Amino acid sequence: MSNYILPEDITDLAARVVAENEAAGRKVVTAESCTGGLVSGAITEISGSSAVLDRAFITYSNEAKMESLGVAQDIIETFGAVSIACVWAMATGALERSNADVAVAISGVAGPGGGTQLKPVGTVVFARAYRNQDGEPEGELKHFEGGEGPSGRAAIRHQATICALELLLP
Repeated sequence: MSNYILPEDITDLAARVVAENEAAGRKVVTAESCTGGLVSGAITEISGSSAVLDRAFITYSNEAKMESLGVAQDIIETFGAVSIACVWAMATGALERSNADVAVAISGVAGPGGGTQLKPVGTVVFARAYRNQDGEPEGELKHFEGGEGPSGRAAIRHQATICALELLLP
C-alpha cells in the first residue's frame, strides 16, 4: 500500500518536480481548471514541497479565471476557456500574482459531457511561463483518450496531471 493519496506514477513525478526545482532554486505556481488542484495536490504529497510550491490557483469557473488570474473576458468570449490564449493568460496571471519563477496552467474538457465538435472531450490545453520571459508563454493542445463515463473523466484528468507535472521539470 502506498503512503500517498494519489497514484504512484503521479507521486513519483511530483517527487522529481520537487527535487529538481529545489536543486535549481526555483519556485513554482499552478493555475488549474480541469485538474481541480490535482497538480498542486500531487506536489504537496511530497515532503519538502514547501521549498518549491509558492501557491496554487484553482480557477474552475470563467469568473474565477478573470477575478483570480486577470484573464480578460475578451479572451474567454473569443477563444473559450479551453484555448491556448486562455492558458497563456492564466499562466501569466499566476506569475504576476505569485513569487514563483515558473507557472503552469491547465484547462480542458474532462467529460463525459461538455465537449463540442471543435473541442471534444479529452481536449486539454497547457501553458508554461517563466518570470522575466520575453515573448509569449509556451502553449500546447493535447487530446487525451478517456473512454465513456466517470472512468473516462478520471483518465483524462490523470493524463493532464502527468503532463502538467512534466512541464514543471527544469
